[in-house]
Amino acid sequence: MQALSETDTRLTDLRTWLVANVFKLNTFSLAPASVDASFRRYFRVTADGKTWIAMDALPPQEDCRPFVKVAALMRDAGLNVPQIVAQDIERGFLLLSDLGDTTYLNGFDADNPAALFSDAIDALIRWQCASRPGVLPPYDAALLQREMDYFPDWYLAKHLQVNFTDAQQRVFAGVSKLLIDAALAQPAVYVHRDYMPRNLMLSTPNPGVLDFQDAVYGPITYDVVCLFRDAFVSWPEERELDWVIRYWERAKAAGLPVQADFASFWRDFEWMGLQRHIKVIGIFARINYRDGKPHYLKDTPRFINYARRVSTRYRELGPFAKLLDELEGRTRSTGYSS
Repeated sequence: MQALSETDTRLTDLRTWLVANVFKLNTFSLAPASVDASFRRYFRVTADGKTWIAMDALPPQEDCRPFVKVAALMRDAGLNVPQIVAQDIERGFLLLSDLGDTTYLNGFDADNPAALFSDAIDALIRWQCASRPGVLPPYDAALLQREMDYFPDWYLAKHLQVNFTDAQQRVFAGVSKLLIDAALAQPAVYVHRDYMPRNLMLSTPNPGVLDFQDAVYGPITYDVVCLFRDAFVSWPEERELDWVIRYWERAKAAGLPVQADFASFWRDFEWMGLQRHIKVIGIFARINYRDGKPHYLKDTPRFINYARRVSTRYRELGPFAKLLDELEGRTRSTGYSS
């Protein structure tokens, strides 16, 4: 985690703001609280034996207003999210309540994943049940396509240093259309957009939910994919399947508009997952080459494996599996599922 610098002017401004607006006297300490893939930074503030989290969201790259808006929506839906203690939206400073320092990702042990995921499923369903159209930005075709274009723009061009041939471009365009059409055909709900174990905290009530400022209104399977096909941890598929079934059963019982047939819901889940995984492969490359944060690249093989696994199962998506093999210089026999 990055050490604090005495020449960090944003940090100096943050300290000054905290003194003027919260603590009055300079009787507190700051320490880095987490590493983030964005331009946001988080510091743990300690004073009189209590702790808070200070967010430094550098304008114009970051905007605190979506965070504040979505925090209120989630709190109204019954989720455990940070309380906003103080704010300076124009300067990009927020002081938040502290939900602790143990994420699901760091808190998993041999015995607790089922219980932790059960809590996460319940919280997700509360969030989805609160959904209303017109409140959050739509997860529309333009945004879905823009996300998928990170793959050729950053993973191929910057990381692999290759470009699509004309034939490969047609394959990618065709698969992109299939995945986007399938996503838009799903019922729409509130989507956290990164509802994964790294953004869920062991907390009371459990889980604490973080990193929700990019929330949108879109496909009902998206956050389920984030939860069980994560960027930083993988599970045996039989466990993954069992947890997705549990979500589906509880969502139906709560009146959410999931597919009546689980096989259809599973297909939606898998196709939505492929769209996300193609996106994240590109994003991890972008974070490395644009932002100078190389540690995300080591998890790219996990997403390549997710993408290959899904694209070899469905005949319509098979061309993308072959495209991956071409890009990696591999040959592979491909089996399809109808």
